[in-house]
Amino acid sequence: MSTRAGGGPEVSTDRSTTVPGGVRGVGGAGRAAPGGSSRGADARAWAGAPWRERELGSLPVVGALVVLALVFQAFNSNFLSSDNLVNLTLQSATTGVITLGVVLVLLVGQIDLSVGAVSGLAAAVVAVGFVQEGWPLWAAVLAAVALGAAVGAGYGWLFTRLGVPSFVITLAGLLVCVGLQVRVLGATGSINLPYESWLVRFSQQVFLAPATAYALAALVAVGYGVTRWTGRRRRLAAELSAPGLVSIAVRTGLLAAALLLVTWYLNQNRGIGAMFAFFLLLVGMTDLLLRRTRWGRSVRAVGSNVVSARRAGYAVRRVYMSCFMACTALAALGGVLSAGRLAAANQGTGGSDTNLTAIAAAVIGGTSLFGGRGSAWSAVLGAFVIHSISSGLTLLNLDASIRYIVTGVVLALAVTIDALSRRRATAVR
Repeated sequence: MSTRAGGGPEVSTDRSTTVPGGVRGVGGAGRAAPGGSSRGADARAWAGAPWRERELGSLPVVGALVVLALVFQAFNSNFLSSDNLVNLTLQSATTGVITLGVVLVLLVGQIDLSVGAVSGLAAAVVAVGFVQEGWPLWAAVLAAVALGAAVGAGYGWLFTRLGVPSFVITLAGLLVCVGLQVRVLGATGSINLPYESWLVRFSQQVFLAPATAYALAALVAVGYGVTRWTGRRRRLAAELSAPGLVSIAVRTGLLAAALLLVTWYLNQNRGIGAMFAFFLLLVGMTDLLLRRTRWGRSVRAVGSNVVSARRAGYAVRRVYMSCFMACTALAALGGVLSAGRLAAANQGTGGSDTNLTAIAAAVIGGTSLFGGRGSAWSAVLGAFVIHSISSGLTLLNLDASIRYIVTGVVLALAVTIDALSRRRATAVR
């Protein structure tokens, strides 16, 4: 499986090879001659390759976002206003947290159809525990997330021990969680959260101070540059080709400029919401786990070829179990944040639309339905695409039917591109 630049199985500077059986190994990009004479060879090889043989990574998704923004802005000048973009980030955060869990399950070649129902059940647990039972809010939140993780553990046990397909398990889980949600909420079917609670304030009213936002943007850019530079040193020490210092400096500078510009523009309105910053923190931590830990390598190995991963010594059952648990725990956390944003939990929280939106966002963001390929940042890109479509069509006063149609077409295109990409990669190998 080919390396995805900026969102694939390895860091874009770490080329990878496929050994017999499909297990991926770092290296193989070509040994550098003594003194590093092949520095930048990867970039030159990519630039000189035919377009059909290049791995474009997240570029098509970013391009789609730009096109959507330009089209909607042309029809309604409010789309790119700072006020609308701040709203867009807050809307994307709750969906994005749930999508992040879906990405992890898709990476191991499985699927979870119950994420929406789990999020609705978690919202109900928080509301009932805090409002009706008098629990401390932090305890209600922990109980909801723990319940979500327990649901995932059940899925993992049924899948790894009894061999029940994940499609069937999670479909059954969807029905069970919907039933539990209705029962937990009781006869009223809706419970309001106090506006003065920290969960509601965090989800709706708390925004980063401008100085804090700028500092975090600069810190992210510096961290990116340091990571690239460290990776370059490791590759040179192993006599592998590595990007040049100029390339790293240019990329870091462009990232810093983009982050600071976005931060400045959002600060013209309310700024960057604390909930959105929390979502980005979760994505960044997940990305580090996937790229820099043995667990992350095992996730990609299992998703690429489970038989080869087992032969290579990876704990396949544990990998499946951890991904199912992480998926449902994140779904529950997304439900908690959704309850805070709406200041209520009801029977419609986490409805079927949430399932479809989260799965569609993961795939549109660049995660493969076939496993082994994707990135934590797929959750960010996919959520932005989904909510950009929704926001743009709302500004144009078009009803929900058009939104479903457009989202479905975009999803079909994303899956088609993924299938064609895998077919081309297989043909090249």
